[in-house]
Amino acid sequence: MNRSGRFRLLATTSVALALVAALAGCSRANEPGPAAAARDQGAAAEVRVGFFPNVTHAPALLGARKGFFANELGSTKLTTQTFNAGPDEVNALLGKSLDVAFIGSGPAINAFTKSEGTIQLVAGAVSGGAQLVVKPDITSPEQLKGKTIATPQLGNTQDVALKKWLSEKGLTGQVTVSAMENAKSFDAFQKGEVQGGWLPEPWSSRLVQDAGASVLLDEKSLWPGGRFPTTVVIVRSEFLQQHPQTVRALLKGELAAIDWAAANQAEAKTVVNAALKELAGKALSQPVLDRAFGGIELTPDPDAAAFPQLAKDSVTAGVVKTAAELKGFADFRLINELLTASGKPALDAAGLDAK
Repeated sequence: MNRSGRFRLLATTSVALALVAALAGCSRANEPGPAAAARDQGAAAEVRVGFFPNVTHAPALLGARKGFFANELGSTKLTTQTFNAGPDEVNALLGKSLDVAFIGSGPAINAFTKSEGTIQLVAGAVSGGAQLVVKPDITSPEQLKGKTIATPQLGNTQDVALKKWLSEKGLTGQVTVSAMENAKSFDAFQKGEVQGGWLPEPWSSRLVQDAGASVLLDEKSLWPGGRFPTTVVIVRSEFLQQHPQTVRALLKGELAAIDWAAANQAEAKTVVNAALKELAGKALSQPVLDRAFGGIELTPDPDAAAFPQLAKDSVTAGVVKTAAELKGFADFRLINELLTASGKPALDAAGLDAK
């Protein structure tokens, strides 16, 4: 090829490459990069919120049923979904079919770990409300040997608590732990298929009031001051970054629900009971309802200082091999803005907000 021919070929190739680069640049410009994905996009068109049909999720039940969430969300559509236990809810979050979850502390830690830090703890919801209830003839831990005890789901908050407690009592491998839906655990207890359960409210109260169980251990006795985070609020980080206004509205609705419940305790029980009847197919008797509410505290404080111990408990329970590193787990900026504005003390992140 002569010199002029080579020059024309190089020129043509340069033009072609420049065109390809320009087209690629336009294509990339139209795609949301990491910075764009993290940008505040205002209120979300829809927010998908998960919770359980349990008394320990009373702030979520009240927020949805009494309209506290909707009142704050404005034009944002609220879509709710219920779960039996945390692990299934975690899968929904990680699969991006949920944005916000009211969930147990154990699965909340698991969600943060499995998501490689892209799930944030933004508030608490309920403290307390879990007990180990058993057949009346079982009066000591040693008498659990050879028995079967139910928990709501493998790896859920109560499952971890039971296995950790059994380990401390030297009973690992000597007690069968059977994970089953709460309603099934009630039936299994009545049939004698299980001899007890480490269960959240109202199921521990149902076994006591409706099935003749007795309390072997209230989990409150294992924690300083009797406080431990049973239900907390976690959010997908991407959703939090894109729609902080929507997350703030939900948290404001939760605070309103908690304040209203404190001022209207009898009505709050009635509203929660109606929600349970609709979602779970059966209302609670008044004795069960009263007992269940008597064991819980509705609070926006997730007791962040307890989470490092909870992470260690998962190791002791044999659920995970190493304790989760929780730096960056907590983001209390929105809830603390709301608490401060209402004259209430801000939440302590206990170092979990540091990265």
